[in-house]
Amino acid sequence: MTGAERSNFAIGGLVLGAVVLLAVNLFSHTSLTGLRMDLTEEKLYTISQGTRSVLGSLKEPLTARLYFSKRLGEKSPRHGIYHDRIRELLERYSEISGGEFRLELYDPEPFSDAEDRGVASGLQGVPISASGDQAYFGLAVTSSTDLEAVIPFFALERESFIEYDLTKLVYTLANPDKKAIGLITTLTIDGREGGRMTGIRAPRKRWVIMNQIREFFNVRMIDGDATEIPDDIQTLMVVHPKGLTEGALYAVDQFIMRGGTALVFVDPSAELEAISNPLLKIEDPKVFDFNKVLAGWGIEMVPDRVAGDLDAARRVSVGLDPKRPQVADYVAWLALDKDNFDASDIITANIERIHLATAGVLRKLDGGTTEVMPLLSTGARAALIEGDKVRGERVNVVELYRNFKPGGTPLMIGARVRGDATTGFPDGPPAEFLVLSEDEEKAKADHLGKSEKPVNLIVVADVDMLYDRFWVSVREFYGQSVLTPVADNGTFVVNALDTLAGSDALIGLRGRGNSNRPFRMVEDIRKAAERVYRTKEEKLLTKLKEVRARLDLLQGRGESASAAVFTDEDQEAIDAARTKMRSIRKELRAVQHALRSDIESLEAWLKFLNIAGLPLILSALALIGWLLRRRRVPAA
Repeated sequence: MTGAERSNFAIGGLVLGAVVLLAVNLFSHTSLTGLRMDLTEEKLYTISQGTRSVLGSLKEPLTARLYFSKRLGEKSPRHGIYHDRIRELLERYSEISGGEFRLELYDPEPFSDAEDRGVASGLQGVPISASGDQAYFGLAVTSSTDLEAVIPFFALERESFIEYDLTKLVYTLANPDKKAIGLITTLTIDGREGGRMTGIRAPRKRWVIMNQIREFFNVRMIDGDATEIPDDIQTLMVVHPKGLTEGALYAVDQFIMRGGTALVFVDPSAELEAISNPLLKIEDPKVFDFNKVLAGWGIEMVPDRVAGDLDAARRVSVGLDPKRPQVADYVAWLALDKDNFDASDIITANIERIHLATAGVLRKLDGGTTEVMPLLSTGARAALIEGDKVRGERVNVVELYRNFKPGGTPLMIGARVRGDATTGFPDGPPAEFLVLSEDEEKAKADHLGKSEKPVNLIVVADVDMLYDRFWVSVREFYGQSVLTPVADNGTFVVNALDTLAGSDALIGLRGRGNSNRPFRMVEDIRKAAERVYRTKEEKLLTKLKEVRARLDLLQGRGESASAAVFTDEDQEAIDAARTKMRSIRKELRAVQHALRSDIESLEAWLKFLNIAGLPLILSALALIGWLLRRRRVPAA
């Protein structure tokens, strides 16, 4: 083949390759548009089964109007990318719903009809120019009966929760009649003025968890001294039943015996009491009064003990040195992940992370007639901690960590209870209940000693997990509160209530963006190093504090003199103290460096492997292949 022929052949090959590439692109665009592949570890871009269930059950058309100012995309490319993702997701919603979910796209330019319509629906505008021009990025969905739900502005912080927000919006419009649940508590969780049990008259802000619950359910408040649960309530939520009257405890007990379902939060050491109801004392033994009711269900909460876990301990700031705040693992504040959940239960199957604070421990009672299945558990490196060690304003986090001795057995924090239960009042209604009842004889006759049908209950030994600061961050965005969950506590509660109320439609509506996947090797190295060096660090900080106090005393003594002149002896003592302080600081820096040395060494190796190691390995393999091929080629 001549040189010209080879050139023509090469050009022809390039042209043919270009034609094939164009043909493949055209074919894939026209024939493969419906095919998608999600290669993320947690399937973050896969439509959940809960969403499919909600869209597939639509009985009337919904119209979604997506408003996005193109100028916003030009000014902020991140918002443009976010808009593309939302638009594609809503288009998928339309496909899955079979056309019942209709999507309309609008660019609300200034003074246009689209802008007027969006503002009328409640969209939030943001300024994008010095002249005050507004840009919009929101969604308004309306039903055939003119019900409307709106997302005023899509905040970037909630991008990882976008499917949850969109599907929740669809669900609320498709199910305007919410199921009723009863809430009985002595805490101001719902933001109302304190009732007769709390003694608090000042209005309180509703917790975020209650706003989320009220989006899906009709919540009925029940006083802490009530003697009956209304007949139209099928599911009861009991939150920190500390201080409930005997009559109220009996009413809850008999509600369960009659076949009601319940989600119960108990706690031996609720940290939020001082915030929500200062009249309740943490050390008050009445917190364990509810154990008499739990006993009939075959479980109990271990009195005055909280769960500690080395592996699930959360990092917190500790005040060893006010000028140099340190962080340490607080073994009584836990961040549970998938390894701590029952993956087979529909409530926790899709949960990524739950934050707990000084949670209690549940245990199954011998001879119980119910089936107790753990939902939330610690890891094996866990142990019980005395309640008084985690109470007060200045808990010694470092000492707890240093003296912690794992027991080698997981501890049960949350449980699902099923089966035949018995009453916690085997002798009949308490005297207090009989006094308040209209017909004492009828009350005695109506008493149930065992459940009329198998019970379905969920019990969690932590109340603090419901409080805002433990699972959600709140940020103001042009007057709009943007809530960003840092854990799935809210999703867990809604899932539990939904399945107890007889529906699983909301189970798939979860935040899918809590992709906090710690580098476990680094975490293990760090924790091992801390257990070795943290005690020494604390001793050095104590010495440093003592030397500083001595130095302040010496300097103060000199300044107290009228001439403010130090004697030679004072000056020598001051110089010695300063020298000792410098020595302690140097030793402290060495200890703190030792805490990081193993991690820094691992980081250096990882950088080497990523930057130089892989290219070197590939070069070596190529060289070996070339040498082997040369050996196989016979000499000419």
